[in-house]
Amino acid sequence: QVQLQESGPGLVESSQTLFLTCAVSGGSITTSPNYWSWIRQPPGKGLEWMGAIHYSGSTYYSPSLTSRASISRDTSKNQFSLQLSSVTPEDTAVYYCTKGHIPDYWGKGTLVTVSS
Repeated sequence: QVQLQESGPGLVESSQTLFLTCAVSGGSITTSPNYWSWIRQPPGKGLEWMGAIHYSGSTYYSPSLTSRASISRDTSKNQFSLQLSSVTPEDTAVYYCTKGHIPDYWGKGTLVTVSS
């Protein structure tokens, strides 16, 4: 069974860059035909898909985040990462990493707070 685990800082200052990593076990991030995504949920709001990296290495982003978000991977560690630049308090959210075009496996999520 696939397991995902997010890691990263719980607190980031405004205007800084947020880095999160998702460690994957029980499956390879290079196995066809999987997508590996980042999804977030701000307090009191709904889920927002941020972007994904395909098993081939291709990346896709939400139009609202394409200028600030970057997803990469380290195949030797079987993990993928999210970089979000120029963060503001509006980026405060629980961040999830997921597997699947329609996610079938989710990490537990990690709360990131952006201080003003």
